[in-house]
Amino acid sequence: MTRHPILLSGAGLATAALAMALTAGHPAAQPPSLSSRIVATDATKYRPLTAVHAGAGNMAFAGLLNRGAIGPHFNFLHRGEIPPGSGIGHHFHNTVEEMFVILNGEGQFTVNGRTARLQGPAAVVCRMGDSHALLNTGSETLQWMNFQASVTPGVGDAFDLGDDRVGAAVDPVPIFMSARLDRSLIRPAGGRGRGGAPPPAQAPAGVMSRRLFAPTVFRSAWAYVDHVLVAPGASTPETAHDSVGEAYYVLAGSGTVKVGAETAPVQRWNAIPVTLGETSTFTNSGAEPLELLVVAVARDMDTKTAVMRAAARP
Repeated sequence: MTRHPILLSGAGLATAALAMALTAGHPAAQPPSLSSRIVATDATKYRPLTAVHAGAGNMAFAGLLNRGAIGPHFNFLHRGEIPPGSGIGHHFHNTVEEMFVILNGEGQFTVNGRTARLQGPAAVVCRMGDSHALLNTGSETLQWMNFQASVTPGVGDAFDLGDDRVGAAVDPVPIFMSARLDRSLIRPAGGRGRGGAPPPAQAPAGVMSRRLFAPTVFRSAWAYVDHVLVAPGASTPETAHDSVGEAYYVLAGSGTVKVGAETAPVQRWNAIPVTLGETSTFTNSGAEPLELLVVAVARDMDTKTAVMRAAARP
């Protein structure tokens, strides 16, 4: 989005831009501050839409993080609301992958024509080439998110099926990949670091993590999805994003994030992009656990393959 640096298409463009700035006697433009990159969820900025992908009823949403926010294969993070009886119609993506998240209520998810109901908070992966849909079958407005990553940087697509899934047959058990965002399933952080990095000498005190979706779940450069809890007064270890960028969404609590040399406050329903080449640390400065949803996208497929191989080593 406009509050993030523009990704250049090659080293030549970057060099040319720098040369022009110096020739004109002006310093090169500085990247935006960390605080300006952190995006708050603001329902007053939601855009109303009807019949999204030929779905039922209406909804509203806004883009929190846009294309390139954490790396070239990241397309967006959307956040919005879906009223009861409304939804996103059945459709395909053939060049992108998505993860739908409902933070409350009940959602009826469809993947490849199989439909099941999930109680929020929950996440459902929609892989490249799979059809999918979401319908609010509960009695309260769904708080909803959608993350998207592309196979080819800068490319997206959609093919609608004209199916709102109202009245669809419902399976008793989901026949697709899903995960509940259940704090009771999170364990003390340990083992290999995120992205296949070597494990710390000791699991950091007060930090717990659960991998919701592993790298092998995704067909694209999407690397993984983690659910993290940071206890009051605790900090996550410094993470270097040399090969994997991460988008963080604060599900609960408050604290600070340090990216490089900058530190800024974060709170519930903030989105924080940490892009390739940066380092990050979160500290819980509040009285309740700091709960984070972490979406990671690799620099490219070769990098993701290397990450998976590193993680598989004994």
